[in-house]
Amino acid sequence: MLKRLLDSVILIDHFNNILEATQFILSLDPEETAISVITRAEILVGFQGPELEVVKALLDQYEFLSIDKTIADMAAELRRDHGRKLPDAFQAAIATYHHLKFCTRNTKDFDTSKHPFVEIPYQI
Repeated sequence: MLKRLLDSVILIDHFNNILEATQFILSLDPEETAISVITRAEILVGFQGPELEVVKALLDQYEFLSIDKTIADMAAELRRDHGRKLPDAFQAAIATYHHLKFCTRNTKDFDTSKHPFVEIPYQI
């Protein structure tokens, strides 16, 4: 059963050798963790050549969540009502729709006191 949706920033921190991110990722059960189409695209844009296959292998261990009409409608509402950037609105909609904790360190856009579905696993 899925429990968490990983934000791109967590994986970017890992690839930038931020120890807290790596430790958090290693603590996760891949069978309980998902990434979105947004995260996959944001991560893959930063790699090419032989590195790309290694990164894809890491991402492939997680459940992959897409955007459908219902999630797109939710994201539009979140963007309209809260002024979020569209990628953040999509991430919030995906997490909310699937009843997942959204793991990010983006406290600017995702204040845990206002958004109970958000989990900040570490700070740097």
